[in-house]
Amino acid sequence: MANVGIILRRELRSYFATPLAYVFILIFLVLANLFAFKFGNLYERGQADLSPFFWFHPWLYLFLIPALSMRLWAEERKSGSIELLMTLPVTLWQAVLGKYFAAWIFTAIALALTFPIWITVNYLGAPDNGVILAAYVGSVLLAGGFLAIGSCMSALTRNQVIAFILAVVVCFLFLLAGYPVVLDWFSGWMPQALVDAVASLSFQKHFDSISKGVIDVRDLLYFAMLIALFLLATAITLDVRKAE
Repeated sequence: MANVGIILRRELRSYFATPLAYVFILIFLVLANLFAFKFGNLYERGQADLSPFFWFHPWLYLFLIPALSMRLWAEERKSGSIELLMTLPVTLWQAVLGKYFAAWIFTAIALALTFPIWITVNYLGAPDNGVILAAYVGSVLLAGGFLAIGSCMSALTRNQVIAFILAVVVCFLFLLAGYPVVLDWFSGWMPQALVDAVASLSFQKHFDSISKGVIDVRDLLYFAMLIALFLLATAITLDVRKAE
């Protein structure tokens, strides 16, 4: 894990060495608060909770996370720096994990900077802080899932714009998996057991469960397995395309 830590620190420093980190954090904070207060009516509801704040996280991540993850491997492959990276005494898996965890930690930092809104609801009322903490955990896991998908899509192409579009499309499909617009299409020709399996893939379903304060082992396993699956796909894709 020492090599993973080295790559992680290298990547994390690279985020803050450019305006990218500050632009991403600023956009996330502005949009998260705008949606919570303007569209979620956080103050007007008269309830001391952060439900309106977390309602919009999946849709914020749908565009912001692919914008962050599109550079993970596409830029490395385009510039040829991936060849230099692979000559270092690190394995492919160590590189994949190091770059992924750096992006995940960076996203968690951006989320942590929303703490003033948590302080605000505690000042205005007496919220259930356990539920709020669980929602933050769910948001971090949700971001991790989006990042894993984005990492895989970034490994598929040298073009960051294409990587962004692919990541948005795949993440969008995972978001909609539990909605009737998708399930109705499958229910017409698939057994109910398979329809339920498609519904269980929904990001929204698992995130909503955790954000209500119920941290179910099944939800944790879902995110862990999804992240592991797409990181494995990332490593396989890079290994297959390393000669290109």
